[in-house]
Amino acid sequence: MPSVLIVDSESTQRRSLSLALRLEGYRVALATSAQEVKDHLDDKQGYDVVMVDLMIPELNGLDLAREIRHGFPRARIILTSAYPLSQRQLERTECGAIGFVPKPYELDEVSRYLRSKITAAA
Repeated sequence: MPSVLIVDSESTQRRSLSLALRLEGYRVALATSAQEVKDHLDDKQGYDVVMVDLMIPELNGLDLAREIRHGFPRARIILTSAYPLSQRQLERTECGAIGFVPKPYELDEVSRYLRSKITAAA
């Protein structure tokens, strides 16, 4: 069963994406802060993907992605935001993200995108 940790401060986004992914057969965990992300990653359950919104409390998503990459180098990070980010911009962030999903998104498209990233990394 593929697994994803969703990091988003917007409760509606978290809930709707979580429900859609669970219906697609994903194991889903939710976090709203950097500390919750660390707690989830420390629990050793492992996640195929960590999906990080760029706008979260405590620190921005890019800094969080860098912290995840530093503490958990095997984590596959996908950023998400309502603000567009090109592949070139993503690469220049040097945060270790393997992809970007712009908001608003279609839930079925996100599921397919995540599955393609998980399959490509396997």
